[in-house]
Amino acid sequence: MRPALLHRQKGLTSVEFSIVAVAMFIVLFAAIEMGRALFVMNLLSEATRRAVRVAAVCPINDPAIVQAATLADAPGGAPLNGLDASRISVVYLNRNGNVLANPAGNFGQIRYVRVSVNGYVHDMIVPLLNLSIAAPDFAATLPRESLGIPREGAVVPC
Repeated sequence: MRPALLHRQKGLTSVEFSIVAVAMFIVLFAAIEMGRALFVMNLLSEATRRAVRVAAVCPINDPAIVQAATLADAPGGAPLNGLDASRISVVYLNRNGNVLANPAGNFGQIRYVRVSVNGYVHDMIVPLLNLSIAAPDFAATLPRESLGIPREGAVVPC
């Protein structure tokens, strides 16, 4: 090659590397974030499962139900930003699966408990892209157990 041509191409590899590196890092971070998004979806599913278990054995509308659903008792505090009591729904169902409007007044009709997480949005952290994923609604239902009423003694909150 001629010396003038070599002089004009000086630094070309640095420019090519920077273009390829940006694309490579975006793909790398996107793959990591997809794994993190799947982890968050699994965590939301586990939160509803734990909360419905607490709801089946604790008194009606006990604060421990929401605490279990928001994973506030997890080591280091709640692991999900934006998962708070406003996203948690606890309903008590009768034998046919219909929602009881006044579960405390119809205590004998309660057969099932359902806890759901609604409207959670997961923010992805990908460079140069501002993405959010709306999580589907997660719900779990279990048959009622004691609902916090012991065979003997006084009712104790969870």
